[in-house]
Amino acid sequence: MSKRSSLAFPPARLLSPALLVLVLGGCQTAGVEDVTGALGIRSETAAKADPKPDMDALRARYRAKPGDPAMAIEYGKALRETGQRAQAVAVLEQAVLAHPSNKALLAGYGRALADSGNFQQAFDVLSRAHSPEDPDWRILSAQGAALDQLGRHEEAQQYYASALKIVPDEPQVLSNLGLSYMLQNNLPRAEQVLGRAHQRNQNDSRIRANLALVLGLQGRQAEAEILVKADLPPDQAAAKVTALRQMLAKKQQQAEK
Repeated sequence: MSKRSSLAFPPARLLSPALLVLVLGGCQTAGVEDVTGALGIRSETAAKADPKPDMDALRARYRAKPGDPAMAIEYGKALRETGQRAQAVAVLEQAVLAHPSNKALLAGYGRALADSGNFQQAFDVLSRAHSPEDPDWRILSAQGAALDQLGRHEEAQQYYASALKIVPDEPQVLSNLGLSYMLQNNLPRAEQVLGRAHQRNQNDSRIRANLALVLGLQGRQAEAEILVKADLPPDQAAAKVTALRQMLAKKQQQAEK
C-alpha cells in the first residue's frame, strides 16, 4: 500500500480505538453536560474546585434512603466521578425502575451508561430524559456524544445543531461538534468550530486541548504546543506536549501504512 498524506487517510482510520478513548474519554460528568477532552488536561483551579466526594458518608446516606431519587442521583454521580462506573449504572438502574418517569434520574442513568461504553442504550435512555416540547440542550449534546461514539457522526451533528438553537455558541456543545468533525476527518471545519469554542471560553483547558489536537493533526505542531502549554506549570506542560506528540506520531504511523 502506498503512503498517503496525513490528511488523506479514510475517516475510519483517523484514530485507533485506544486514541478514540483518549479523545472522547475525558467527559465532564456533572449532570449530563459533556465537554470532551483530547488529552485529559485539567487546570489546577478546576481540580481544587472539584474535590473527591466523601464516598463513605454518601454510601451511608444512600443506604438509609435507597428509594430517594435525589439521593440516587447524587450517589450515582459520585460513583462516576470516582471511576466506579458499573456501580453507578447499577444504582441508577434500580432507581429508574422504581421511578421510570423521573427525567433527572433518566439523564443520570444515560450518562452512567455512556461512561460504561453502552452508547446505544445510553442514547435510548437519554431520549426519554426530555421531550421535543421541552428539549434540554445538555441532553441533546450528550445524545450527540453517544452517537459519535457509535460512528454516527452526521446524526450526532444534528443533535448538536438542535442544542445550539437553544444555546447559541455554547462552548460545551461547540467542543463536541468540533470533535465530531474531527472524527470525520473534516479537520478545517473542526478547527473552525473548536476555535469558536475557545473564543467563547478561553479558560477551559479541555477545549484548548481539543483545538491543539486538531492543529497538530494538520501539521501545525508549534501552534498546538503553544495551546497545550497555556496556564500549566512547566512540568505538566511538558507532559501534555509529550502526550500530544505521541498521539500525532501514532496517527502518522497509521496514515503511512
